[in-house]
Amino acid sequence: MSDEPALTVVTVTYSSGTHLDRFLSSLTVATDLPLQVIMADNGSVDGAPEEAVERYPGTRLLRTGSNLGYGSAVNRAVATVPADQEFVLVANPDVVWGPGSIDALLEAAGRWPQAGTLGPLIRDPDGSIYPSARHLPSLVRGGMHAVVGFVWKSNPWTKSYRQETVEPSERPVGWLSGSCLLVRRKAFDAIGGFDERYFMYMEDVDLGDRLTRAGWLNVYVPGSEILHDKGHSTGRNPPRNLRAHHDSTYIYLSDRHAGWWQAPLRGTMKAALRIRANAAVRKSRRELERGTS
Repeated sequence: MSDEPALTVVTVTYSSGTHLDRFLSSLTVATDLPLQVIMADNGSVDGAPEEAVERYPGTRLLRTGSNLGYGSAVNRAVATVPADQEFVLVANPDVVWGPGSIDALLEAAGRWPQAGTLGPLIRDPDGSIYPSARHLPSLVRGGMHAVVGFVWKSNPWTKSYRQETVEPSERPVGWLSGSCLLVRRKAFDAIGGFDERYFMYMEDVDLGDRLTRAGWLNVYVPGSEILHDKGHSTGRNPPRNLRAHHDSTYIYLSDRHAGWWQAPLRGTMKAALRIRANAAVRKSRRELERGTS
């Protein structure tokens, strides 16, 4: 990694452990371009970011001062990137980069000048494809996915929303997973970056929607592949994370139905999401208890 980077990679760390080492070491196969890596650290206590700075030249630690949440930490880091860098790559520290994955995203950006974000094909640790390129959640499709998805996995609303039956192809989509996004700086800055009301979850959906409204595209690039161990972050405190997901879902949906005449609808959504969150938390706690018994 060079002192004069062609591209900056931003990641948010929060005691990421060995995941961070795999993230940084796999960058060497993702591109030959000189990179700068900024770790926006939300209060790690495992020493991993400090060790990374020592081991990997071109890696910089930006302490946010507290656990700000994902989008807020990314915004802080992106603000420090030189304005003449056209793109910033935002990725979770539990990503492992595939060969040429960054180069493929940059090449696609040349084919799609109106792309505000571009995202790769994401594989789960078992090798299966994670549905990371989705429709924006409409009230019916997104709402039904949110309310019944955890108890009825094969429901038609979830399948439609996640585009599970669509073959991977390079195309514009509603939104892309925030676990790995090549962001066009001009587009990101124009809409004010991530909405910092979202502590975790849904900030990528919101970003995709606001970019679309501003005339930009979100482009899925399956010619680029990464692996994402998403259980790293979601598995730490499932009850807390489940509640955060539902809180964020309500922020997103209520923003899109903000009229005074829609107050009853917002109330219904809030009540339905609270019921679902409570049920999901109870289920998660039962599973945790079984796992420790």
